[in-house]
Amino acid sequence: MPAPAPDPILSRASIAGHPLHPMMIHFPVAALIALVGSDAAFVHSGDPFWARAGVWLAGVGALGGWGASLAGLVDLLTVGRVRRLITAWGHALIAVMMLSLATFNWTLRLGPEPGALVWPWGMGISVVTAAFIGLAAYLGGRLVYEHAVGVDTSA
Repeated sequence: MPAPAPDPILSRASIAGHPLHPMMIHFPVAALIALVGSDAAFVHSGDPFWARAGVWLAGVGALGGWGASLAGLVDLLTVGRVRRLITAWGHALIAVMMLSLATFNWTLRLGPEPGALVWPWGMGISVVTAAFIGLAAYLGGRLVYEHAVGVDTSA
């Protein structure tokens, strides 16, 4: 017999019951993961196109990630059951570290020559950021699948 579904923890940052944070995080995550590939392509080929693409990917990832984090922050601070979850605080802490690195990485690329600092600094920060994304995603998944955060289990 399967375990009973936990009582849902509904999101306060939602539209028509659909939580905003998981809707908003896909593009920033995709951009920051693609940044690793863009950096690798620039290091391998030296083609400045990849450095310019990296500026845009880093910017979309950083700015979009901070935007999505605001929706998550609303739930963390205003929903008592979320606030009591260690997993939620771990997810938030890792996300802030990741977004801080992503923002720093973006600022490295904003100078007159976008490729100047891609190797080794930009590439290194991109890889560490991607690792933090993986950890944040794991913790976010635990929030959804183990604690039913933002999930309507009544159906």
